[in-house]
Amino acid sequence: MTSWEQLLEPHDGIYALRSHADGPSGRLPLTAQTLRESPSGDVFGMTQNAGMGWPRANLLGPQVMIVSTAGGLRSESGEPIALGLHSGHFELVDQVRAAAETVAAEGGLPFATFVSDQCDGRSQGTTGMFDSLPYRNDAATVMRRLIRSLPTRSAVLGVATCDKGLPATMMALASQHDLPTVLVPGGVTLPPTRGEDLARVQTIGARFANGELSLEDAAEAGCRACASPGGGCHFLGTAGTSQVIAEALGLALPHSALAPSGEPVWAEIARQSALAVLRQRSLGLTTRDVLTPEAFENAMAVHAAIGGSTNLLLHLPAIAHAAGVPRPDVDDWLRVNRAVPRLVSVLPNGPVQHPTVRMFLAGGAPEVMLHLRDLGVLHLDALTATGETLGTVLDWWAGSERRARLRQVLRDQEGVDPDDVIMGPAAARDRGLRPTTAFPTGNLAPEGAVIKSTAIDPARLDGDVFEHVGPARVFTSEAAAIAAIKAREVAPGDIMVVMGGGPLGTGMEETYQVTSALKHLSYGRDISLITDARFSGVSTGACLGHVGPEALAGGPIGRLRDGDLVRIRVDVAGLEGSVDYVGSPGAPLSPAEGARVLAAREPHPALAPHPQLPDDTRLWAALQEASGGTWGGAVYDVDRIVEVLRAGTAALGGEGTEASAPGGVGPRSHRKRSTGPSRSHPQL
Repeated sequence: MTSWEQLLEPHDGIYALRSHADGPSGRLPLTAQTLRESPSGDVFGMTQNAGMGWPRANLLGPQVMIVSTAGGLRSESGEPIALGLHSGHFELVDQVRAAAETVAAEGGLPFATFVSDQCDGRSQGTTGMFDSLPYRNDAATVMRRLIRSLPTRSAVLGVATCDKGLPATMMALASQHDLPTVLVPGGVTLPPTRGEDLARVQTIGARFANGELSLEDAAEAGCRACASPGGGCHFLGTAGTSQVIAEALGLALPHSALAPSGEPVWAEIARQSALAVLRQRSLGLTTRDVLTPEAFENAMAVHAAIGGSTNLLLHLPAIAHAAGVPRPDVDDWLRVNRAVPRLVSVLPNGPVQHPTVRMFLAGGAPEVMLHLRDLGVLHLDALTATGETLGTVLDWWAGSERRARLRQVLRDQEGVDPDDVIMGPAAARDRGLRPTTAFPTGNLAPEGAVIKSTAIDPARLDGDVFEHVGPARVFTSEAAAIAAIKAREVAPGDIMVVMGGGPLGTGMEETYQVTSALKHLSYGRDISLITDARFSGVSTGACLGHVGPEALAGGPIGRLRDGDLVRIRVDVAGLEGSVDYVGSPGAPLSPAEGARVLAAREPHPALAPHPQLPDDTRLWAALQEASGGTWGGAVYDVDRIVEVLRAGTAALGGEGTEASAPGGVGPRSHRKRSTGPSRSHPQL
């Protein structure tokens, strides 16, 4: 063992050092006007740029800020020196390098800053999950501060790939109203030639505990699942969905989402994105020109068509808020999902479980939008990251060499017909692809809830209707719920209720441990789940999340008890339904009667915030609650927060009689679904 003295005096080499140096040779490209009129920070910045070794002759080019979520450290040969928190950000520095070299080759000055991100998969079932969703807001804030810290910036590139880093980066870019911005999607990891996908492999613990997987098979499956060192998970979860949504918004270049990390096309996307942001600058285009209400309508249509992660119901409103346009609400999501058919067959929804790299090869987002164009549900005059309109880009895509050659790669390498991955509406209908998401309400979810209707086992449908009436199995923590599953203490027919998982309880943890276990256990299809927490983008099954109000904000879900009779009804065609407490097996009640009983009950005696909930997350939860809560995107609405704080301060000082403290202490009134600001939309 190294002694403490050796830690401080390891070898003689530490004494060979310089105490001064000559500094860079040459001169700064200064003018008398610059010295008289420019802020001292501009001139000092040039001094530092020269000190970092930038060629003096090239100090006056356009300055491009590159902000990324890169993490970990690799050697020049690619060997890991320090691991990242996930493979998604492990190779991103190569995209940063490619983009920066392109900016420099065009005469610009690239700046690289890093705000790394956490991994939802790594933090599943741990207290690390309490920082997951709050991190998104924090990261976006830090990115914005870094961008503003380069006052001479003239364009911004974002490079990101995974569940929270991507939404955070998109929020940061969206806030740059008067600058050109482009997002570089970090791509996806390759699936194993033989082995399990990254969704299924996260269930090896539950399957082993239930005797459905051997220790040897679990160990091998866990080792193989990441078949390349970089890229986001190879299913259409939150990370993959966010990449596609960035394209649909016009923030990312056409056909840049879901590229295989580390492959030549992936690095080329970074180079072309750098050229694109410089082109926007030369055309005088800014983010405000791209992120219009129409762009968000397009993104919602694409989300419906791909069967995207329900977590985008949190993230897309947050991006809209940053862009300064109306936030889509639950009624907007319902309207769009009713009008737009699902066209994509990929993990996790199927029916064929294609990994997302096959969606990229089949044509990705542009291929999906070709079909949506023909349905008349897109705003074709919306601008893309190229500076051209979506209609122009789709006309190019239909006959492009890129489309033809990559679709042929899919045929040659995988033996897969591209039209079996991304289908036209008629083919999708013939193969049984259903709309994506339904939005139940009821006496347990007055504000609403969400269920991925495409993920309900077809065997549990009666025509277009899923119905489950069963006893509640109530848990006040995810840990208790997963322990019950592993101990076989839940049975077919039960309705699991996990309460206290919203922002005020856990930071709105992601309950993928529970949903994945139910999916991959042989009897899990006969159990339903209701929670005020959120789900992984790859979650499937009869699982209702985002229940509002959350239990700790006075939501009626927090008043359920073991054995209460609960009825879930979901119309997977109409995309709505209900989730209600309906009495007990011997004493049934109507939903209206059940609502009155719940209102008279005390909250569950074990309901409380998690004892290890960090203060950082408690503050985030209070601020987002004052700003509209999770159905408002869990954002910081500064004007509303200031209003609430002033009212609270006045009330504490005796100057007011009615005020609510941020954080939703105690029961809050049940907000009705708002219709939101009216806006134009094509045939939706």
